[in-house]
Amino acid sequence: MTVSTRDMANAIRALSMDAVQAAKSGHPGMPMGMADAATVLFSKFLKFDPKWPEWPDRDRFILSAGHGSMLIYSLLHLTGYKNPTIEDIKNFRKLHQPCAGHPELGEAPGIEMTTGPLGQGLATSVGFAIAEKLSAARMGDVINHNTYVIAGDGCLMEGISHEAISQAGHLKLGKLIVLWDDNRICIDGETDMTVSDDQLKRFDASNWHTIAVDGHDADAVAAAITAAKADDRPSLIACKTTIGFGSPNKGGTSATHGAPLGDEEIAATREALNWPHAPFVIPADILSAWREAGSRSEAISAAWKAKFDALSDDVKADYNRRLNKDLPAALVPAINAYKKDLAENPVGPATRIASQMALEVINPIMKETIGGSADLTGSNMTLTKDLIPITADDFSGRYMYYGVREFGMAAAMNGMTLHGEYMPYGGTFMVFTDYCRPAIRLSALMKQRVVYVMSHDSIGLGEDGPTHQPIEHLASLRAMPNVNVFRPCDAVETAECWLAALEDKDTPSILVLTRQGLKQARLEHTEENLCAKGGYVISAASNDAAVTIFATGSEVEIAIEAQSELEAHGIATKVVSMPSTETFDAQPEAYQDEVLGHSKVYASIEAGATYGWDKYVGRNGVKIGIDEFGASAPAKDLYKHFGVTKENLVSQIKAKL
Repeated sequence: MTVSTRDMANAIRALSMDAVQAAKSGHPGMPMGMADAATVLFSKFLKFDPKWPEWPDRDRFILSAGHGSMLIYSLLHLTGYKNPTIEDIKNFRKLHQPCAGHPELGEAPGIEMTTGPLGQGLATSVGFAIAEKLSAARMGDVINHNTYVIAGDGCLMEGISHEAISQAGHLKLGKLIVLWDDNRICIDGETDMTVSDDQLKRFDASNWHTIAVDGHDADAVAAAITAAKADDRPSLIACKTTIGFGSPNKGGTSATHGAPLGDEEIAATREALNWPHAPFVIPADILSAWREAGSRSEAISAAWKAKFDALSDDVKADYNRRLNKDLPAALVPAINAYKKDLAENPVGPATRIASQMALEVINPIMKETIGGSADLTGSNMTLTKDLIPITADDFSGRYMYYGVREFGMAAAMNGMTLHGEYMPYGGTFMVFTDYCRPAIRLSALMKQRVVYVMSHDSIGLGEDGPTHQPIEHLASLRAMPNVNVFRPCDAVETAECWLAALEDKDTPSILVLTRQGLKQARLEHTEENLCAKGGYVISAASNDAAVTIFATGSEVEIAIEAQSELEAHGIATKVVSMPSTETFDAQPEAYQDEVLGHSKVYASIEAGATYGWDKYVGRNGVKIGIDEFGASAPAKDLYKHFGVTKENLVSQIKAKL
């Protein structure tokens, strides 16, 4: 007896409703509604090999509507991945189990990214497709694959979707294919309560190929995917579906979106689908059909490996190095030589310019860097002499003009690094980390090495005023787990912070950079990366320090000036530069104690919120900062107005003594 596509899809429906029921929570509606379309994709089109999940030329599948996680868990199990096993699926949403409430990178092979925050899967897929096109331009037909996305109504409502589809259409990402679960249902009810967009016209206006089909008609879905693959534009396939398909009393309603169907409704659904099997049982013939689908590409992956193995040893070694995120051997010596030159020939640029200077060393050696900026290239200083801009018709370059799409830029960079072989960095103003924040959070959650170049870091940007002057941003970003926030004080520290960011394979970094010029504080050369320790004594006391001053970035200069005045009055003072508090906190306790010492007074100075400095200066320490919004005026006037000055720092320290 031939197994039909509908039989195979019903296996997804059964596993999804059974797992959600066992967990007593979850979202059965989307997996049940998109089961037919997903079955067509995985059994006839998707290029993947469960025996080699890391195959570099596999098609990428991204479940942007991550709440429907049982769809991908079912697909991975049915097609023969090592896990999730059926026992894993039975333990859906339980502690320390791979089948989490939303798909999480690293929990099971075949999950390309962490999804759940709606729209971010769609936006990150743009980065995957960019990376594929970049690699195809460099390696020819050795890299040739598609990026497929399943997105829901919520994904298309989110603002990030506008940035993503605009950028994808502009770049002509023809291998990006989005299947939209057009079920017209959201949590609150029918989507016509909240949105009346003509989505096909919207995507068409952004230079996408669009087509609408019955999402439960396997032949129609297959024809649509075939047409999408033949078009040189990104494609949207609107799959008209019934949420909770098969559920006779709840299908087509929001009742199936985010809650178990219940035992009675599951029994009725089994009857409606002609699925007389016990929970979590997949008949042998249906499972066999799925395993056959999972093995479709084994010969293709083997042929690809042979083609890759035929490449030159140098090409293979460099590609594997990049996949492993190892740095080129020449990079650290080059950075050290650059630091030595700075020690011998001090400079005083803004750290945004110092960042560009460091990149002029890094980019010619580290060819996997892909630079960019959200329409602030000349302000962020992210473009270097050897980087050629990427255009829709020429992907041989290494610099992205992202336009005013901060969130889209951050999400696309996540996709590029997840693809495997690139190290993206992108810039905007520090205050607009607010616009990037959800994608930065996913960088951290997924442990991805992405570098965010954030210039104009304080009131030092001056006349643009409080809308552009970050105050709370340093503290809020430091509160995010697995993020390294670096605020260097000069050109030497900026180079060290760049190197520390590149050496950390599992953590995104934020480089917080000034608009105003800064005097070079580091005048003695050392090959040790002091900034990689997070904090260190940049200027020692003449004797046992009675006072310790902590400072970051542009305020290190002020702290050293205050130290000179205090020392002149017989008050032994040391200055600790703290470019990265979280990195410092990760150092051995003995090192932290050595830096902190045993002073009578501890003080901090930073042109931002004072929140968090109690950890180092104590409740009764001196905290110079800004706990209100900024103002519009020249930088020097603002520093004086807000008391971020040598005079105020010295006065408060003396008062404490």
